Amino acid sequence: MTQIYPNLYQFTDVLEPIKLSMHQYLLLTDEPILIQTGAVPQAQATLPKLKELLGDRPLKYILISHFESDECGGLSLVLKEYPNAIAVCSEVTARQLWGFGIARNVEIKKPGDSFTGNEFDFEIISYPSEMHMWEGLLFMEKKRGIFFSSDLMFGMGVNHGQVVENSWEGTVGASGAESLPSPDMQKKLIADLKTLSPVFVASGHGPCIKIV
Repeated sequence: MTQIYPNLYQFTDVLEPIKLSMHQYLLLTDEPILIQTGAVPQAQATLPKLKELLGDRPLKYILISHFESDECGGLSLVLKEYPNAIAVCSEVTARQLWGFGIARNVEIKKPGDSFTGNEFDFEIISYPSEMHMWEGLLFMEKKRGIFFSSDLMFGMGVNHGQVVENSWEGTVGASGAESLPSPDMQKKLIADLKTLSPVFVASGHGPCIKIV
């Protein structure tokens, strides 16, 4: 567990033997927000540290980029400890959470929506994800300038607490968006990314990025 940016804590578990770091984040505001749960092993490792940080405070929200094990596989474990937490996700992810009986307390967001509280203000953009190109979400916290990149800006290796520097243009260029199988989806995602102005990228896998 590392405070990697003001009010932002990073939790990491490394998937062996391929050395893939799986990051989750807690944005510690007056309404605490967990970004991704990790798969079951990651959630099991994260929960004691999460309890340490939160103390008696409840977890308010869990942001889920898309329906994949390292994004929400451990959601049921987290909800056992924090049953009133609200999962924030796309409509297609919500269908999976409901259908598999993982969660019912879900707030559906669409690209272009905002998600705001007393101490946070998220902009939401579309993220085509996984083999079916289901609509996922990417979250940009505008008050702090933090972009939560999910599986974009992907990197291998053991990199807990690691921060590198890059321009936003360079970061978008190396984001992996061009690997989407649909050229139209590629163009839209890259165009959407270029409208953002983050100062910090909280990656799902790989080092975080300070934008210079």
